[in-house]
Amino acid sequence: MKKKIAPKKSENFFLSLFWIVLIALIFRAFLFQSYNIPSGSMLKNLLVGDYIFVSKYTYGYSKHSLPFSIPLIPNRIFSSKPMRGDVVVFKLPSDGKTDYIKRVIGMPGDKVQIINGEVYINNQKLLYKEIGIYEDNNLINRKKKSLGCRNEKLKIIEETLPNGISYNILDSKISSYADNTGIYNVPKDHFFVMGDNRDNSQDSRYIKSVGFIPFDNLVGRAELIFFSWNWRKIGQKNCKTSIEWERIFKLIR
Repeated sequence: MKKKIAPKKSENFFLSLFWIVLIALIFRAFLFQSYNIPSGSMLKNLLVGDYIFVSKYTYGYSKHSLPFSIPLIPNRIFSSKPMRGDVVVFKLPSDGKTDYIKRVIGMPGDKVQIINGEVYINNQKLLYKEIGIYEDNNLINRKKKSLGCRNEKLKIIEETLPNGISYNILDSKISSYADNTGIYNVPKDHFFVMGDNRDNSQDSRYIKSVGFIPFDNLVGRAELIFFSWNWRKIGQKNCKTSIEWERIFKLIR
């Protein structure tokens, strides 16, 4: 009888590696993808140093669901439109590559306008309630790191959308260009998005740089913070570096 030749250990290793890579690619392309938060545009709900999971299946799939936006999927399949108030990751329309994260405010067909920092949708002002003061010591809004960890105080305001979804936004005392705008007419299959840190966010208010977001550019919905590290404080005077344990496994709303 002929002896069976056992597969070499190297063959087993590469076969296992192949399946691990394949499963990881499927997981990333069709289920969840991880991102880290690089800026303070979504304060106080998302901080620099937060690491999040984004669900790919929530809105269906487009080419931007695949690694490197490989154009294998035409338009969007198994599609389901986002709800007003969802926190979404999308590809910047101007280049189709840069990842942005914002909150959906305006739906297709809406008329959106900002007057004195307050949002109007279809001529109806959203509900606002000031609930406190946020002290930013995470070096989010500073261009000069030499300021160290000196606090910056911002107003915390609860904003409520027409569908009843409420969340906290931040507002500074300084008036910005985007606090008073013309009327934005949201096109078909597009969305109007804004950052929660209203005076420190490049979003749909800035038509040339961001503008309306095509449905096909949506990557997915932000679901969960799985890790948080206040790395911005590293090397800064009077700052403590640590893992933000209280933020881990926090749902994103």
